[in-house]
Amino acid sequence: MKPVLLSFLLLCYLFGTFAYGEDDYQSVIVADPYIEFHTGPGAGYPIFHVVERGESITILKSKTDFYKVRSKTNHVGWVDRQQLLMTLAPSGEKVTLKEYTTKDFTERHWEVGMMGGQFGGATVISFNGSYAFNKNLSAELTFSQAIGNISSSLSLKGSLLASPFPDWRISPYFSIGTGGIQVRPIATLVEPEDTTHQFSTIGIGVRTHITRTFVFRLEYNDYVIYSANNDNDQNEALGEWKAGFAVFF
Repeated sequence: MKPVLLSFLLLCYLFGTFAYGEDDYQSVIVADPYIEFHTGPGAGYPIFHVVERGESITILKSKTDFYKVRSKTNHVGWVDRQQLLMTLAPSGEKVTLKEYTTKDFTERHWEVGMMGGQFGGATVISFNGSYAFNKNLSAELTFSQAIGNISSSLSLKGSLLASPFPDWRISPYFSIGTGGIQVRPIATLVEPEDTTHQFSTIGIGVRTHITRTFVFRLEYNDYVIYSANNDNDQNEALGEWKAGFAVFF
């Protein structure tokens, strides 16, 4: 496996840890005599663990009317929403459950993330940040590094993204952008020169809200890299696909 792909997997792990650290989860105190842990998100799943009054539990995520929680003894199970509403915040006040829905995503303003894939046969990793003007239109800035057998490259791209169906669970989007790319040939016997080119792109992708403020994205882009002499016959067309994750706020 190429080093850049290993780096991408490591950064995915660090990104997930940063975005969803322990402090980001909500902790509550059991106020009833006990609270029951089910093995799955439904009343029909068996109860396998009980947490008594005064103990704390951590809310991990929600699914329908059940919440996945973890006890101090590292038991992980599912608790009915109505039971959680009877718990207390660490301050002693009645708990208010944090909930993130697809509506929160469609009304977001900022999104930051990272993606990895293939660019013209080379392994690419990219970091992106975007601002949504409204539900349908956003602007995005992307920094990418690609490493192949013959050359490596660094690029910076600015794009406009249009989402015709922002309320769909799996929402498609279209993009158009431009930017610059610096190509660094891998040296052999003679030290090669770096070259810088302008490019334009069009693309299509999908994004879906996974849980909390976490989003999965998959996209494909067509690049046209312009030669320095502006001769259209010398322009190079490359394809790029990549997938990754983002958080919104």
